[in-house]
Amino acid sequence: MNIRLQINAIKILSVILLVYFIPVTLLSQNRPVRQLISPEIHNDNSVTFRILAPSAKLVKLHGSWMQNFLEGDIVTPKDSGLFELTTTPLPSEYYSYFFTVDGVRVLDSENPLIVRDGIFNGSALMIPGEKSDLYSVNDVPHGIVQKVWYPSPTLELNRRMYVYTPPGYLESDIKYPVLYLLHGAGGDEEAWTTLGKANNILDNLIAAGKAKPMLVVMTNGVPTDAATVGEAPNFEKKNEFKGSGPGGMISAKFEESLVNDVIPFIEKNYRVYKDKDHRAIAGLSMGGFHTQNIVCANPDKFSYIGVMSMGKFDISKYGEKNNTELRKAQVNTLKNSGVKLFWIGCGKKDFFYDNVVALRKSYDELGLKYIYRESEGGHSWENWRLYLSELAPLLFK
Repeated sequence: MNIRLQINAIKILSVILLVYFIPVTLLSQNRPVRQLISPEIHNDNSVTFRILAPSAKLVKLHGSWMQNFLEGDIVTPKDSGLFELTTTPLPSEYYSYFFTVDGVRVLDSENPLIVRDGIFNGSALMIPGEKSDLYSVNDVPHGIVQKVWYPSPTLELNRRMYVYTPPGYLESDIKYPVLYLLHGAGGDEEAWTTLGKANNILDNLIAAGKAKPMLVVMTNGVPTDAATVGEAPNFEKKNEFKGSGPGGMISAKFEESLVNDVIPFIEKNYRVYKDKDHRAIAGLSMGGFHTQNIVCANPDKFSYIGVMSMGKFDISKYGEKNNTELRKAQVNTLKNSGVKLFWIGCGKKDFFYDNVVALRKSYDELGLKYIYRESEGGHSWENWRLYLSELAPLLFK
């Protein structure tokens, strides 16, 4: 019996030693695991990006700070499959980027910060400085972002939107004004918080006393969708908006739904003012198109209007009737309705720049007063975050 116990003890000890020494043996026979830092932000705000791709022939980096974003910059091969690129110093900003490895798009595996722009994912980084401080999570009182489901009889769907309530909303009994903030084509209800950093911007502006506390309502501008990909219930998409842009985005059904469904829901369920002087609406790109349609058709609803990277837009090619005289009459009604602010912003390199020139010309001819903000850069979130940070302090004054 004692001999058997000794034999069993020897077997157990052998197993323990085997488990203990196998990893050491394997490590000694293979290359050590490399710990990469990517992205590495240097003191001068230059950035080094690194990726391990042992069998790759060509690696490129594509960053939103680049003029040749789609083409990208070649990443230099180093040793043992390591590729590395260091940029020149970058201006303070929130950027997105990705690699292509032999033409295949990949994220930075060493960077946990990921953002989504429509169907595209990218890695992200924040370059420190004055501008990025406004977009960052700072040690200030924070508002709350809620994912809210609401009924939309207009679209025959239950839909989702994001609602930002400012710091102190839960503890107070006062009423607040509301900004309805619209995304562009390819986006959804998450765009203004994930890419636009709208909640951070409002937190920081309110804390600095630069903007009035307000609710921000961020909807899904695709009328055939209940919510963003993966967040909607399983249902068969409706077909009645097909042929009117992607997801029926220029069918005018979203605009109708915002006025008939969204605004009544917000004013029933949140502690807000219910008059036009306490309502603002702004949108980027396609959201700017939606904004123009909504305010022209409903001049009694909003006193503060913001149009970002969107100009005069000819929708006739999408099969809709482009009634110029009706639009002129609507703009004239809007002009005489007592609008307190009409704000237009566009980048000098935006592909809608000429359309914005045409929009301004048409408004000048009709005598509609507006504030125009022209910035560097193009059709990008770098501009839209900037525009929101400049527009919000002008609201509800």
